Amino acid sequence: MIHKTSGLLLLPLTLIFLDFILISSLAKPTPITSLSVLTYGAKPDGSKDSTKAFLAAWQVACASPNPTTIIVPKGRFLVGNLVFQGTKCTNAPISFRIAGSIIAPEDYKIIASSLQWIMFDGVTNVSIYGGVLDAQGSSLWKCKNSGGKKCPTGAKTLLFTDSNNISIYGLTSINSQKFHIVIDQSNNVKIDGVNVFADGDSPNTDGIHIENSHSVNITNSRIGTGDDCISIGPGSTYVSIQGIQCGPGHGISIGSLGRSEDEQGVENVIVSNVDFMSTDNGVRIKTWGKDSKSFVRNIVFQHIKMKMVKNPIIINQHYCLDKPCPKKESGVEISNVRYEDIQGTSKTEVAVMLDCSKEKPCTDIVMRNVNLVLQMVKGSAQASCNNANGLANDIVVPFTPCLKRDMLLI
Repeated sequence: MIHKTSGLLLLPLTLIFLDFILISSLAKPTPITSLSVLTYGAKPDGSKDSTKAFLAAWQVACASPNPTTIIVPKGRFLVGNLVFQGTKCTNAPISFRIAGSIIAPEDYKIIASSLQWIMFDGVTNVSIYGGVLDAQGSSLWKCKNSGGKKCPTGAKTLLFTDSNNISIYGLTSINSQKFHIVIDQSNNVKIDGVNVFADGDSPNTDGIHIENSHSVNITNSRIGTGDDCISIGPGSTYVSIQGIQCGPGHGISIGSLGRSEDEQGVENVIVSNVDFMSTDNGVRIKTWGKDSKSFVRNIVFQHIKMKMVKNPIIINQHYCLDKPCPKKESGVEISNVRYEDIQGTSKTEVAVMLDCSKEKPCTDIVMRNVNLVLQMVKGSAQASCNNANGLANDIVVPFTPCLKRDMLLI
């Protein structure tokens, strides 16, 4: 009797479970709303200001409880300063699908006054797919390069600040007035397949700049510009950079750090599978020659190719743009930096320069399988080393004299 009763009790429960599965399978997926900026008055002719149309589409997407796609079709869309605020959004996913180009006004002063052209502030779950952002910054570069004293600083092309869960895929940024893509105070950011282009003499046009951000992944991108291809500023942690082609430009830089005494540090960064072509630097760490409580630690540079790079490997702890410079030792503490499988050619005799601080020497520097030779010049590449210590494993050319051979591997 006990077994029969158990069977009778299990039968209704089984039916309920099967009904649940049937109802779940018939449930409709969450609908995705599509909005075209054309619906809100945007014109793809490159002459009419479409700023209000883009903001109107954003307001609708922001208020929607369902995922929303904002479509920017083929054409050239002229916009001024765009600020997409997320503080009142539902945080349902919003994606921009850009088939055309978004262009800034020819008069650089129109967007330069606000320091950023397109800004996402306080947003969550935002993605950008494809498209071209053309900031038309060449006239501002000309002003700066001619020594004009009244030239504005310039606008960053695309800024994400105080944001989470951000994805940028296949975007192209050209002719930025200042930095192209900036990630500031943001978490969980993926940047893949982007292209960044500006003239080699365009000032302060960093390709991608990261600051005060956590968990940022940059992959499979091509960057050629007048400043750092990628720069990593204070407060950045767990940054992964892989599959990058860099050049022209100033290489990939951590820093500058330590300009202010209480500045946050940088840690847990990996730079892997990068090709540097005719850049001023390869992999660089730079800190100000000032008192500081900041740090750089747990850094890996690996699987890197250099071709005609002026400074393939460089740590500069005496960086200074102030006039006159205070000529102090940097207080930024650099530790646990690994250089592994770095091959190629140096354009200058000193291929490796570790210029560290007397106050806080660089510690736990490790080089393994490094082979850098001079490009089309007789003689061998050299290494310069001050106030640094660590280990040299396997082949290290040029040999860095302040590093000890790891006797366990000999």
